[in-house]
Amino acid sequence: MNLRVRLLLAEYRLLLLYVGRWLGLSALVALLAGTASAAFLVALEWVTDWREAHDWMVALLPLGGLLVGSLYYYLGQSVEAGNNLILDEIHQPRTPLPLRMVPLVLLGTLLTHLFGGSAGREGTAVQMGGSLADQLTRWLRVRPQERPILLVAGISAGFASVFGTPLAGAVFGLEVLLLGRLRYTALVPALLAAAGADWVTRAWGVGHTAYPVVAVPELSGLNLLLAVGAGVAFGLVSRLFGSVTHGIGDAFKTRVSWPPLRPVLGGAVVALLVWALGTTAYIGLGLPTIVAAFQEPVPPYAFVLKLLLTALTLGAGFKGGEVTPLFFIGATLGNALGLVLPLPLPLLTGMGFVAVFAGAANTPLACTLMAMELFGSSCGLYAGLACVSSYLFSGHRGIYGAQVIGEPKHRRWLRQQGKRLRDI
Repeated sequence: MNLRVRLLLAEYRLLLLYVGRWLGLSALVALLAGTASAAFLVALEWVTDWREAHDWMVALLPLGGLLVGSLYYYLGQSVEAGNNLILDEIHQPRTPLPLRMVPLVLLGTLLTHLFGGSAGREGTAVQMGGSLADQLTRWLRVRPQERPILLVAGISAGFASVFGTPLAGAVFGLEVLLLGRLRYTALVPALLAAAGADWVTRAWGVGHTAYPVVAVPELSGLNLLLAVGAGVAFGLVSRLFGSVTHGIGDAFKTRVSWPPLRPVLGGAVVALLVWALGTTAYIGLGLPTIVAAFQEPVPPYAFVLKLLLTALTLGAGFKGGEVTPLFFIGATLGNALGLVLPLPLPLLTGMGFVAVFAGAANTPLACTLMAMELFGSSCGLYAGLACVSSYLFSGHRGIYGAQVIGEPKHRRWLRQQGKRLRDI
């Protein structure tokens, strides 16, 4: 009996030491990432308001492209890969992430939004969270085998704090690494860092966009099939977004040899399109349109325009994330599907909001949790079906080329297991 008690105490002592260690490390990650996200969100709101009050700024988008392009060409070539650099370091650790990633992605994203590019904010928050977390490996002499876990915590903290979704943020950091698998060794640090970073951001007095709680119809076979069918459409559009963005990026790299000139040309095209459209609704984050899509019909072509402008902006070399534009594309596509599918408009909008992102990022579980955190837990089943269908029909494609295929989406693609998306 005494031996059993001693063994039990020894077991729980190890567990307590493990939790205590990661509670401390995750708290530091949360403090750094949450504070960085709070500052970023405040600055982003300011530059967005300034641009909306001064529409002529869009005409200077080529100048903004020159600034962003030059910034990365002369100072940031080592961190230009962004989120993919962090994923590569988790899969095959080589060198610590440069601290310069933080100010460069912050300034680059703010310039993109100030001049009217169509981009998001997730990439910025994730890169800041990952880079700041990686500095702890040197400052605190973290063991090499723990460095990938710390980077996952940084990703989770950045994602959770910029969107106000701690559960989705934690699972996103675990799910985005390996397509089809979760990295449970980082579960505790990811959850602690995500929850802590979200709390830190809110403690700074920085809030997030409020979305309505979505009412759902009664469960029926038809309604569930409709959710799956909508998910197929969301998955195909998410695949289209990735293909168009990468295609535009490859075209610029092939035909324009001097990198700073690429966003200049891309910015000129975006500025001309905005002038031709006569509205700024499809640049920046597009949050007003996203919110409106939950309340009333929006133009059924809105998702096409946002997809094109975002692909041009990011493909040309401007900085910012893909996620909020994907929210826009998905929400407006779901709104458009309301014209033909007999499901409530807010539900279709919410399903599209998360499912297009689920297909593009290959993170269906995180996106299902995000739907429940943003729109209420009752929509979880419908959102989950849409996200899983979107994930399946987006194929082995995505916005993160450094993702490794841990479990193929179909057994016929087993030969692709272990490969990065950019290599297939």
